[in-house]
Amino acid sequence: MEYKNTILDAVGNTPLVRLNKVVPAGGATVLAKCEFMNPAGSVKDRMAMYIIQEAEKRGELRPGGTIVENTSGNTGLGVAMAAAVKGYKAVFTMPDKMSLEKINMLKSFGAEVIITPTDVPGDSPDHYVNVAKRVAQERNAFYLNQYHNALNIEAHERLTGPEIWRQTEGKVDAVVAGAGTGGTISGIGRYLKSINAHTRVVGVDILGSVHYHYFYTGTLPTAYVYKVEGIGEDIKCDAFDPKAIDEMRQVDDYQSFHMARRLVREEGLFCGGSSGSAAHVAVELAAEMGPGKTIVVILPDSGTRYITKFLADSWMRDHGFLEPERGLGLVEDVLKGMSREVVSAREDEPVGAVVDRMRSAGVSQVPVLDGASVPRLIVHEIDVLRGLQSGKISSQSPIRAVANPIGGLVYPKARVEELYPIFNQDKVAVVVDASKLVGIIAQIDLIEYLSRRGR
Repeated sequence: MEYKNTILDAVGNTPLVRLNKVVPAGGATVLAKCEFMNPAGSVKDRMAMYIIQEAEKRGELRPGGTIVENTSGNTGLGVAMAAAVKGYKAVFTMPDKMSLEKINMLKSFGAEVIITPTDVPGDSPDHYVNVAKRVAQERNAFYLNQYHNALNIEAHERLTGPEIWRQTEGKVDAVVAGAGTGGTISGIGRYLKSINAHTRVVGVDILGSVHYHYFYTGTLPTAYVYKVEGIGEDIKCDAFDPKAIDEMRQVDDYQSFHMARRLVREEGLFCGGSSGSAAHVAVELAAEMGPGKTIVVILPDSGTRYITKFLADSWMRDHGFLEPERGLGLVEDVLKGMSREVVSAREDEPVGAVVDRMRSAGVSQVPVLDGASVPRLIVHEIDVLRGLQSGKISSQSPIRAVANPIGGLVYPKARVEELYPIFNQDKVAVVVDASKLVGIIAQIDLIEYLSRRGR
């Protein structure tokens, strides 16, 4: 008889499946590594099992013990599955943007789930990572620490990387994977580079996360909220090893969700939104590399976590990712009626130069772009005034010294109704398309738009 002693023995050895319909003709072969077929539904099963086994070997985790971890859901599910089999207690902290499906799945394994606010800085005591550290200390529990645990990288260097090499018989020209903690792409990259230095390792980050900017500049930008789960981060992660990666590419929510839906509907791969992020880049890369090359793309988790989110048309419409059925129109409709130029500043520009530009354009706020021309911050007249008055800055100081995180980020296809929560906080809406700034909408712009519509 052929069987596994426990479900934990079924982790790994996920199949490679060729993508046929989403890859353009004449492109490279793209093989999807179906990590959503792991028993708890994601690539994180590998890392969770590996770290737990190492902790047991080292005596850091004993029978009947408690495991605490901060998670976007996937690592938690892998840990919760292992805890159920091995008899451990499990406690998880999660940001409140995560899907209800993930929360209920964790609880179904018998885990305790602590929900924390999403829109807080990485150094806040309410940030889900810091809450997990505090809970682990209070309960004398084993803290998995996936973001800063070297074993996260090691798990994929010893397990996932060799598996890809074996399955492709060494004929892999590039590998593409999203970066959350960074452990998956870093571990796979380390292994493949050690075997063939010419293998191209491409990491994928989501607009709003810090990885892309950190990879190219070595500095941490201000992060802001994005919708895709299981990719990106707002803190520096020790499990993210830039030396194992050749390049980083950035995608946005819109690109990620639409590609993920295509994978489900055209390829029959029931995967999550971050799979769309990685696949979007893999398809771009396939067109660039051309025929005769092979790309492996990691599809990290299952669509079962997102039934009520991006897989639901109503959710996609509500968040501006599909055309609305009715309402006040789209953000792009508001932009069409605006005649003023879009003014921005580079983060290293002197305050004086930015103020001159604001005066000439007749605007009271400007978005601040990073080195890749991605809007990261925003500065208002009052910010400059307070900085000069307090002596914090001079006219020669870089504008980033008085800039603040963007409070309201929307896409052109978002419903006009999405602007109201932004304006209720006395903020302006910064409109981006494919990670680039396309407009700024203030309350007066919406008033003029609605007046023209006769509302």
